[in-house]
Amino acid sequence: MRRPGGIHRARRFAAGVAIMIVQGSCIAPAAERPEAPSAKPIAKPTAPAPVKPMAPSAITANQRLLTQTGFRLAGPMIQGGTVIGSVPAGTTLLSFNGAPLPMTADGRFLIAFDRDAPASATLSATLEDGRQIDEVLTVARRAWNIERLNSLPRFAQPSEEFDRLRPAELEQINAARQISVNSTGWQQQFLWPVVGRLSGMFGSQRIYKNGEAGSYHSGSDVAQPTGTPVIAPADGVVILAADHPFTLEGNLLMIDHGMGLNSAFLHLSRIDVRVGETIKRGQRIGAVGMTGRATGPHLHWSLKWHNSRIDPLLLAGPMPVVQ
Repeated sequence: MRRPGGIHRARRFAAGVAIMIVQGSCIAPAAERPEAPSAKPIAKPTAPAPVKPMAPSAITANQRLLTQTGFRLAGPMIQGGTVIGSVPAGTTLLSFNGAPLPMTADGRFLIAFDRDAPASATLSATLEDGRQIDEVLTVARRAWNIERLNSLPRFAQPSEEFDRLRPAELEQINAARQISVNSTGWQQQFLWPVVGRLSGMFGSQRIYKNGEAGSYHSGSDVAQPTGTPVIAPADGVVILAADHPFTLEGNLLMIDHGMGLNSAFLHLSRIDVRVGETIKRGQRIGAVGMTGRATGPHLHWSLKWHNSRIDPLLLAGPMPVVQ
């Protein structure tokens, strides 16, 4: 097995992402919302430690790297980031962290790093002559925005209705994510489905009483009035179009962009496409709403690559200026 030295570096981004708290964002599921306060006054929550925002130039830096092993990589190698690559000449098999990884006929592939991805990842290429080439990638860590609410408990009692409805909803979501489609949308420059004010940022998290951590925010929230058109960020195929509002997500739409990368659009007031429909980048797919659990009208856009949650801001770039 060949383990060359060479270039195994990725640009490190040490700063985190600041969250803007404005109207129109997701609220925590019942299992993570604190109990209603009693008549007894509650101590003021401890303010979160200051977090330096990540500069837009760092977020959108499209790092390009030709390694000494022959891999070509383009994209931010950082937690929540996606990278498009091509294999060394003569590659017949490819794997990522030990799992088989598909590639196109011309050797292109997609990888991504979860919000909590470890500091390194390994690409392995098997060549025609049987040799294996390993490329160890350095994954830059991020300082996430953490809000500490030390006086509030994490758990609240879910309702009987939630317990009754939720298993079937999760079954539909998980089944949709098992669908494999033939789309090249993953290779495109992604668009923002809605242009507007960011009211919730990927990766932010609350820490409750006794250090109990809530689930981190899985996507980007864009606050806009109900009825604002939502467009497809890239080509793809519809894998789920809810026929009724889900308990948390409301009217939920999911589009697969190929190579295991899919988008989910939550809280829609309307869904304009159907399951199995091929979607083009920029096509209208629905409208902003506040169905499900939301504090105001907004779009929650989340991305997953297989089981890894991806930061939309790293894929679509800075939010365009609202005219």
